[in-house]
Amino acid sequence: MKLAMVSRPLADADLRLARQMGMSDVVSTVPGLSMAPQREQGPPLAYEDLLAMRRQVEAQGLTLSVIEGYQLSDRITLGLPGRDDDIASVCQSITNMGRAGIPVYCYNFMAVFNWLRTDVAVPGRGGALVTRFDARDEAARALTYAGETTDAQMWSNFEYFIRRALPVAEAAGVKLALHPDDPPMSPVRGLARIMRDMDAFKRVLDMAPSPSNGVTLCQGNFAAMPGVVIPDAIRYFGRRNKIFFAHFRDIRGGVPLFEETFHDEGKTDMFEAMRAYHEVGYDGPLRPDHAPTMEGESNSDPGYMVRGQIFAVGYMKGLIQAVRAASPA
Repeated sequence: MKLAMVSRPLADADLRLARQMGMSDVVSTVPGLSMAPQREQGPPLAYEDLLAMRRQVEAQGLTLSVIEGYQLSDRITLGLPGRDDDIASVCQSITNMGRAGIPVYCYNFMAVFNWLRTDVAVPGRGGALVTRFDARDEAARALTYAGETTDAQMWSNFEYFIRRALPVAEAAGVKLALHPDDPPMSPVRGLARIMRDMDAFKRVLDMAPSPSNGVTLCQGNFAAMPGVVIPDAIRYFGRRNKIFFAHFRDIRGGVPLFEETFHDEGKTDMFEAMRAYHEVGYDGPLRPDHAPTMEGESNSDPGYMVRGQIFAVGYMKGLIQAVRAASPA
């Protein structure tokens, strides 16, 4: 496994911190959308900009392994007129990623808005602030400009996109790592969320068999799915070589009501999760995801303040050492 740190936007201070913590890889985000009144696809990510990002990371002795947060437009996810132009922009971005030597694109297929929480300042352990999702809250029910959508519409729109993007990704040598819906339930604000369970991901992999078609195994999202046991999910996808990227985080509860936690206090057996990655030979990037906001931090970026991430990295490194010590030589 390659421990990775997210830096968004890319910053030398983050890279130095990653090096100080003994990490090897970096995950970064790039703008791809204008947001008002709906998500509109911007121009393709420029090859020169991507190459400059990679070189900035390599100058600190690290590897830029993933671009995430480059969102798909509403015209793509909702199947609206103009989606072909937007898909062409995304495909050119994927081609430019390949030219720049950045091997993984983490994407999702959530229409109109990305991950949703109904409270981002819930007191957790010792007064640290965690996020919560409660489907009963008005923020989880209020309709968007797009009204209501159905599973059938969203599956049709997804298949239209993936069958055009995958050949481009294959030619570019880029892996498309699909992230679950967050929260993994449907509908949310009237919009169907189809990437909400294990069966959905099995369907995606069967729909388009390809070495470039795989999964971002976001543990927090899979843990929120009814009936999913994280080590079992890791083994299922890992034995098929379909985990391209992984988010290490945890929750208590599940849909329709859950809270995020420190990495050492949620419902998942994190030692067994790390052992499962080891057993399947996962050698891709693994980064800490949403962490509580700790003492002295502003909570200006819930889930991504620095101290909780540092705590998570130390915990992850300890788990990796424990798994290696417990494994046969």
